[in-house]
Amino acid sequence: MKKFSTAILATAATIALSAPAYAGNPEGKLQIKAFATGVLPNGEITNVLTNTIGAPATSDSKASDSYVPTIAAEYFLSSNFSVETICCITPHDVTGEGGLAGAKLVNDAIILPATVTLKYHFDLGSVKPYLGAGPTRFFIFSEGVGADAARLGVTRVNLSDDFGVALQAGVDIPLNDQGLGLSVDAKRYFVDTTASFYAGNNLALRTEHKLDPWVVSAGLSYRF
Repeated sequence: MKKFSTAILATAATIALSAPAYAGNPEGKLQIKAFATGVLPNGEITNVLTNTIGAPATSDSKASDSYVPTIAAEYFLSSNFSVETICCITPHDVTGEGGLAGAKLVNDAIILPATVTLKYHFDLGSVKPYLGAGPTRFFIFSEGVGADAARLGVTRVNLSDDFGVALQAGVDIPLNDQGLGLSVDAKRYFVDTTASFYAGNNLALRTEHKLDPWVVSAGLSYRF
């Protein structure tokens, strides 16, 4: 967390110091945002497809929260409409709930949420709230077998990539007339994944999960 905080503060400071030098434009076509971001997923089991290891019927799961620096890039099609994408990767662990309460199931799954949103900016003077929506695809990689899953004989785990949708709301607040601003943003993703646990080459457990994270961000923006 300290490393992430240092990185986001350094990026934000760079934007702040650069703004006067490059004479940004509060009505410019491009906007870059440096955020501190919390990613708060669900992770509950919605369906059990295969269960050869006899996991209890009350088994459930929860994905851990993650706090990371993120960058957003936005292009304004007009004064009211823009297209935005984000850049970040977030690490998560999956632990058991219910009949598997506390069990360590998946370690350090890395999620890359490739997302594009179309945003509408309301014309309310200098403070500009917005709403957005768009498609996403979660790429999940580097997932490892948790300690308790390994004790049950699991040797490999895979979390599937999947498509979903993101809804977005936020506000941009100018800090000067040279393009520097403060941004607060919240997204709700609706996306699932399928978890497959293998013992050697044999499928031992396959479950479908609701990820549906809240992604909440705040930071500096620079428009030019």
